[in-house]
Amino acid sequence: MDTESIDILGYIAATLTTIAFLPQVLKTWRSRSAKDVSLVMMITFSIGVFLWLLYGLAIQAMPVILANTTTLILALLIVILKIRYR
Repeated sequence: MDTESIDILGYIAATLTTIAFLPQVLKTWRSRSAKDVSLVMMITFSIGVFLWLLYGLAIQAMPVILANTTTLILALLIVILKIRYR
């Protein structure tokens, strides 16, 4: 597999895993309730995503950088909503 094909695979995976967070963000925002979301899980997940972002930056992998930047923003938004709607 050539580098371009690997990057395309990375972008597809990044898009799907990032989009997966949108329904939760929208549901939490619209319902003004985050009671079913685990704060500990979201904080742990956010730290992991931040570390993936650092890894992506270190190896200069744009799919990893873009996916984890976007996912981190969405995950932190859920954390903020969880705290706000407590």
